[in-house]
Amino acid sequence: MTAPLGRVTPVVRVAPAKLNPDTTLVFDVRREADFAASDEIIPGAMWKNPDKIDVWIGALPLTQDVVIYCVRGGSVSNSVVDRLQAAGVKARFIEGGLEAYKAAGGKVAKK
Repeated sequence: MTAPLGRVTPVVRVAPAKLNPDTTLVFDVRREADFAASDEIIPGAMWKNPDKIDVWIGALPLTQDVVIYCVRGGSVSNSVVDRLQAAGVKARFIEGGLEAYKAAGGKVAKK
């Protein structure tokens, strides 16, 4: 995935077995309707409403790695990771989102 000119957003290609919520904060940033319509979540992930990022961004630690995902790793993940990085958070996103994670054999849990 290529970042637009002037923007450096690291893309994390997380092997499903390597995503460890004990050492990495994992946030599901699917839009509210997408989150509500699904019964799946990556184990250990916490849902954060991307439309209310101003409410929760200040509570995130600056010293811990943060991995976010949305449905397909598109505009939602890109805009959230940009905001987090601008605030000093060590944030990356799962390329292809939850769908790619599952296709790669990633385990999901029922919400």
